[in-house]
Amino acid sequence: MSALFNFNALLLVILLLICTCTYIRQVVPGMVDSRKDKNIFFGVFWKFARIGERLSPYVSICCLVMAVCFFVQ
Repeated sequence: MSALFNFNALLLVILLLICTCTYIRQVVPGMVDSRKDKNIFFGVFWKFARIGERLSPYVSICCLVMAVCFFVQ
């Protein structure tokens, strides 16, 4: 089943994208910051990284909840 039709899989993809973009921005900040205005693709990555930076406690709690849900299933 596609991640678009399964809500749990869609949430997992979004959480992993937020965590990955935030990590990449912490390690190589110039890669995401310098290209955010030039390319829509990197602009979306920059927005996900910003969400991960500003809402990091909530994102980490959501990751833990998703992990528990997958272990219980």
